[in-house]
Amino acid sequence: MRSTRIRAAAGTSVFLVIAPGVVAGLVPWLLTGWDSSGPPAWLAAIGWALIALGTAVLLEAFARFVLEGVGTPAPPAPTEKLVVGGLYRYVRNPMYLAVAAVILGQAAVLGRWVLVAYVLVFGVVVWSFVHWYEEPALRRQFGSAYDDYVRTVPGWWPRRPR
Repeated sequence: MRSTRIRAAAGTSVFLVIAPGVVAGLVPWLLTGWDSSGPPAWLAAIGWALIALGTAVLLEAFARFVLEGVGTPAPPAPTEKLVVGGLYRYVRNPMYLAVAAVILGQAAVLGRWVLVAYVLVFGVVVWSFVHWYEEPALRRQFGSAYDDYVRTVPGWWPRRPR
């Protein structure tokens, strides 16, 4: 089991750099060159808070895949167990929401509307991926356990802690 977790941690780390690293790092940099339009200080402060919150949520969600699911978020190396703990108790898609928060935070910090447009495109692509690929794959892999999870935990708007 230990070697399985080590492989899961290594794969998850690589996927963290590749997927969110490209989507929330490389692409925003390509779109903006990190050039700021000089937004008001209050907007930049909100942006930094979104970046910090999104990063924390993303790291917790990725760690949960290793510790609870014994696998990775990458489709070629899925988890052995359905991940339903931590932030996944409140929303089914915390990783995607976290990445969107980071991008919106960057938009606010830089004062760049192109990143707002980008996050909208990201949202449509991610929703489509979840709807047409991820949810059917999870249903096939976990069956009624996933159906029960879908019935009790919302996909995109976190429920309040109980």
